[in-house]
Amino acid sequence: MRNEGLGSWPARRARMTPAKVALRHDGRSWTYGELLERVDRLAGALRSLGVRHGDRVAYLGPNHPAFVETFFAAGAAGAVFVPLNTRLTAPELSYIVADAGVAVLVCGPGQEEAGAALPVARRVAVAGEYEELLAAAGPAPADEPVGLDEPCLIMYTSGTTGRPKGATLSHGNLVWNTFNLLVDVELTHDEVTLISAPLFHIAALAQTLVPTVLKGGTAVLVPSFDVDQTFDLVERERITLMFGVPAMFAFLAQSPRWEGADLSSLRNLLCGGAPVPEPLIRTYQERGLTFLQGYGMTETSPGALFLAAEQSVRKAGTAGVPCFFSDVRLVRADGEQAAPGEPGEVVVRGPNVMTGYWGRPEDTAAVVSPEGWFHSGDIAVADEDGYVRIVDRVKDMIISGGENIYPAEVESVLYGHPAVAECAVIGVPDDRWGEVGKALVVLRPGAVAAPGDLLAHLSGRLASYKIPKHVELLPVLPRNGAGKVLKARLRALYGSAGGLAREAPE
Repeated sequence: MRNEGLGSWPARRARMTPAKVALRHDGRSWTYGELLERVDRLAGALRSLGVRHGDRVAYLGPNHPAFVETFFAAGAAGAVFVPLNTRLTAPELSYIVADAGVAVLVCGPGQEEAGAALPVARRVAVAGEYEELLAAAGPAPADEPVGLDEPCLIMYTSGTTGRPKGATLSHGNLVWNTFNLLVDVELTHDEVTLISAPLFHIAALAQTLVPTVLKGGTAVLVPSFDVDQTFDLVERERITLMFGVPAMFAFLAQSPRWEGADLSSLRNLLCGGAPVPEPLIRTYQERGLTFLQGYGMTETSPGALFLAAEQSVRKAGTAGVPCFFSDVRLVRADGEQAAPGEPGEVVVRGPNVMTGYWGRPEDTAAVVSPEGWFHSGDIAVADEDGYVRIVDRVKDMIISGGENIYPAEVESVLYGHPAVAECAVIGVPDDRWGEVGKALVVLRPGAVAAPGDLLAHLSGRLASYKIPKHVELLPVLPRNGAGKVLKARLRALYGSAGGLAREAPE
């Protein structure tokens, strides 16, 4: 094969196990042979729509076989895949598809109206002409030459300056990330992987779907996470592997079905997005289950650190040690290596580090050194054994239920309210989501606005999960001599749930 990228994986897997079930969804199954035929047809359909090597193909929708088919078909055609977050608003999505220069948008079930509002030249609805295009395309593969160093996908991350950036991941980035995962996690050919976390996030895509296809396992796709459905699927499908953020696993453990559920088929529980609380680790261990947790980000495809199962209690709260093919250092402000117990910024180098931000060489140069070290903006400390604990975020990012929220993006929209003079958004603890946003707002002299008015202003302009759960009106924000808002002081003074509360979105 001339295609060395992930677009060739359905063909490579089908020539080994064509009759093995590749996907299950909504009561239906597709073998690897059937998946290959559909991917080849879709790649042909994309070419008939004018997609050429290097063009961008986007998918908007929940987890669905069409997502998987579009991902692999884009790679087979030599195109670049752009997964879109269904939780974003129309302005946010419009910016992304314009920034990426999307040529074709595939709209998943229920996303036809949202897709129609986006500035793309060609749309294909899974509930519309999708199957007709596949039928007309024919099954003949083109075997487009694709190298491992070519871009595979562009995954947009929330912007610290109010605009998202497209992390460009090569085929090689994803291959090496898969190698990293397989060194630490014993996936087998009979894996049955439940994928309920959204595939438009890098963890679900790169840590569950891609490795499962490589090993020839079965991916069970569901549109979203649901506690009762998860228990049902684990028992009925004999799920062996699943990924989730800590909140998802906590919801399962808090369910009335927890004690009586048959979880005997589960072998590996991958967890990321935030440290797993030790009480939750012990709750699962009492059922004979152990978390495999780590640390990473979109820009590292995503794995950077990993905590092995045998260390999950002794090193609870840490993110583990560097993955096999990745190097991780903690560096002080002066660029020197931090000593054990001394805070330092997490920097990562390896074949899994992104090629750069799409169309943003200056932003790329700001975070990736000439030697290839990616500067995460996260602060951590390592113990004497080299196990790393994430302690703070230089970029003030909030992680709520596994979703990344950048305060600067929320603040920029808040400033659009005519009554707002100053504002700052911080993260505060939340029993359900781990962390939620809290907006601290100073009104203009003489202006009147209730906290509810400010939240209403954000609705429709930001994805619901980005909207703060708490709002507190202040007379002034603390600033240093240079005029910079002192967020550390704000967190010390107001870093608890308070002010107007709203229910965080599901």
